[in-house]
Amino acid sequence: MASGNKRKSHDRIVEQIVEALAQYKARHAKASVEVKRQNSVSVRIRIIDPDYQRMDRVDRDTHAWEFLDDLPDETKADITMLLLLTPKEAKTSLANAEFEDPIPSRLST
Repeated sequence: MASGNKRKSHDRIVEQIVEALAQYKARHAKASVEVKRQNSVSVRIRIIDPDYQRMDRVDRDTHAWEFLDDLPDETKADITMLLLLTPKEAKTSLANAEFEDPIPSRLST
């Protein structure tokens, strides 16, 4: 029974992140935004956005967190990967390959 409640909690966390990033998507129509739960304590986010072409990595991170900062601390604590790439970078990024085909986690989802 406890694991069922825990699962609902994790789904709620993913839903909160998706909702926060819906605002990002509304402002960046060409962006691809994906949120995936990797395991019971890890959520991965990937944003592929041509607008990143004009931004360095620090500015990308700052910009993305503008949409995530208001999330509850417990939700932010589950974000373990925030991958911010241009479409060109996505083609050669090892982190993107890991996002696409993750090494299986030993933790349950």
